[in-house]
Amino acid sequence: MYNSEAALEKARVRVGLVGTGYVAKFRADALLHDERSQLIAVVGYTPEKTETFAKEYQIETLSSWQELVEQEDIDLVIISTINRDHGAIARAALTNGKHLIVEYPLSLDVVEAEELIALAKAQQKLLHVEHLELLGGLHQALKQNLAKIGEVFYVRYSTINPQNPAPRKWTYNHELFGFPLIGALSRLHRLTDLFGKVFTVNCHQRYWEIEPEYYQTCFCTSELSFNSGLLAQVVYAKGESIWQSERKFEVHGEKGGLIFDGDTGLFIQPEETTPIEVGPRRGLFAKDTSMVLDHLFDGTPLYVTPEESLYTLKVADAAQRAAQTGLTMFMKDI
Repeated sequence: MYNSEAALEKARVRVGLVGTGYVAKFRADALLHDERSQLIAVVGYTPEKTETFAKEYQIETLSSWQELVEQEDIDLVIISTINRDHGAIARAALTNGKHLIVEYPLSLDVVEAEELIALAKAQQKLLHVEHLELLGGLHQALKQNLAKIGEVFYVRYSTINPQNPAPRKWTYNHELFGFPLIGALSRLHRLTDLFGKVFTVNCHQRYWEIEPEYYQTCFCTSELSFNSGLLAQVVYAKGESIWQSERKFEVHGEKGGLIFDGDTGLFIQPEETTPIEVGPRRGLFAKDTSMVLDHLFDGTPLYVTPEESLYTLKVADAAQRAAQTGLTMFMKDI
């Protein structure tokens, strides 16, 4: 499947990590506990954090991601850094013959994402776009119970996170995070994974900001109609002007409803309401990392393809254009 002479003739896959945040730490811990991998080097956004990270995991510190992707003793690059840089680092890693894991989104630009998927195939290298939401307890419970409610008519997925004061970090930066539903692509990917192709996209968004680069509040709401006729609403909000937190997924069908509020799930029917067990969210980065190593060594299939992530990215891009223009976007025209 892959041109994997460098990686698979050895007992271990040698890994370079771009990023030092909490996601990078989960990745490093997962690699540390899997004998098939060896974490070689790390590159971070700030030198101080990078040095601390490297000391904790007893690995090499490199000065730039450009240096990391060119290093010959690295077989697999993991990108766990700001969204803006995903595309450029991915292109360089694949061009230098590395296997690749990238936290979603693959790129903030649809055309670039398409080019990266084509490049990975040409180079015969793994390109895995992480979508942990598909592995989590909520999504698995949804899949297991979806058939019970018959034809689905309406879905509402809301993640609202009040933060006061809002942190001055990259997730509140227009350029570094990207359009909300691209930066937080999982909010749409749950829906495309469960319900298939999208017909039309509408979207409205608003920022509250007191400086050009960083915002203090973001509120984004998108309405999707699917080819099946299903109507869906996605609400994503965070920051200072939001006062009530919410993490809720509602699915309404002809025979009943599935309501997930936080980690509590209910199956609602006309005469009865039944609790649904929702599995934990812990350990998902370790599970994802292990599945990638299984795939590299044994060829076992992964739970998501780059093409599936790309399709959701196209839906998110349509939402961005709908928000900018106030017009309905038709996916058949994209």
